[in-house]
Amino acid sequence: MTASPPPVEASVLSVSGLNRLVRSCLEANFSLTWVAGEISNLTYAASGHVYFSLKDASAQARCVMWRSRAQLLGWRLENGQKIETRALVSFYEPRGEFQLTVEAIRRAGQGDLYEQFLRLKAQLEAEGFFAAAGKRPLPAFPRRIAIVTSPQAAALRDVLSTLRRRAPHIAIDFYPTPVQGEGAGQRIAAAIQAASAGESDLILLCRGGGSIEDLQAFNEEGVARAIRAAGLPVIAGIGHETDFTIADFAADLRAPTPTAAAELAAPDRMALCQGLAKLHEQLRRHTERALADRQQRLDWLAGRLLHPAERLAQRRDHLLALQQRLGQSLRRCNDGGRRQLQAAGHRLQAARPRLAQRGEALGQLRQRLERQLQWQFAQRRTELNALASGLRQLDPRAVLARGYTLATGPDGRAVRDVGELAAGAVLRLDFARGAALATVDRVVAGGEAD
Repeated sequence: MTASPPPVEASVLSVSGLNRLVRSCLEANFSLTWVAGEISNLTYAASGHVYFSLKDASAQARCVMWRSRAQLLGWRLENGQKIETRALVSFYEPRGEFQLTVEAIRRAGQGDLYEQFLRLKAQLEAEGFFAAAGKRPLPAFPRRIAIVTSPQAAALRDVLSTLRRRAPHIAIDFYPTPVQGEGAGQRIAAAIQAASAGESDLILLCRGGGSIEDLQAFNEEGVARAIRAAGLPVIAGIGHETDFTIADFAADLRAPTPTAAAELAAPDRMALCQGLAKLHEQLRRHTERALADRQQRLDWLAGRLLHPAERLAQRRDHLLALQQRLGQSLRRCNDGGRRQLQAAGHRLQAARPRLAQRGEALGQLRQRLERQLQWQFAQRRTELNALASGLRQLDPRAVLARGYTLATGPDGRAVRDVGELAAGAVLRLDFARGAALATVDRVVAGGEAD
């Protein structure tokens, strides 16, 4: 919401209050904005902050860039430079001055070049130019290196100095070419092609730092295609660590600086010599240890090596000792077997049965068994006779034989009460011999029968 000053009649503002209100109004109504102009009154403070004025033909504005942002700039500002700043409109209250708080700076015209850079990068990336699978491995121990750069470039001196220090044994092939200006991209591509056709093991493409305009030759499509078409691996060491070009992405390896590119291209001869000396020392120790082990084993084998006559004597003595041990063992076995046989004979004699005694005992047992069986038979016969007598007394036929009759009703059950009968009922009368059917004429109660 836009702040507005209070009516004059409502209150009287202090200077600090007025400045605070002005600052609030400015910051509330202006977001981050790109502002173009020329640098003047440039000052790098000891604190790391940068102060300058941004002017055009008609006006100027004070600007401040805080140290945290200035450290990310990557190049040094100078009076008279045409720049574009991304700034926040603000107001410095202590002095009552309008100013711009700068967040980022680019050289004037850099926007179009950066857009071209992004479009070309996206195009080549879609074609697979930057894929890791297409990167060529660097030779571990190159014998010859091709350098593509300008003869006047300070980067060339740094690269040559680094190569002489690290690997003076490596031969250098130099392919001079302009690294900026009109037609530089085509000349760079042609130099890469020439280096690829030579006898070098890899190509070192390098250039010192600069603005995006200075590095524009390395952002051309022809250079990227020449790098990928080269028959040798390419290391790109272009600009400072914060500078990125299309050539960096297309190269097989990107180094942050030309010096770093030389260090990546050539192994450190001193480190290699030290590593070789260490391996030589390890090999010497290993060889000495192996020889000592073999010598010790040889001594041990030599100690075991005997004259055949002495070995035969040892075998003869050993055979005699074995013969004695065998005889002693056989004697012990025979004595033990004899004792076991005698013990078994004694046990067999003790276990042999006495037939006469066993026969007499068997006769006695037979007599006892016969007496027991006779007694058992007599007992069972007496019990059987008693049971038979009882059965005879309970036999209903015996009752019928004494003149009684068994009357059964139509349902087959014995009639025990005249109350169960009715006139005209048919009864079965069983006699001792035979049976007859009778019809009830009249039922007489127990008292009436008398």
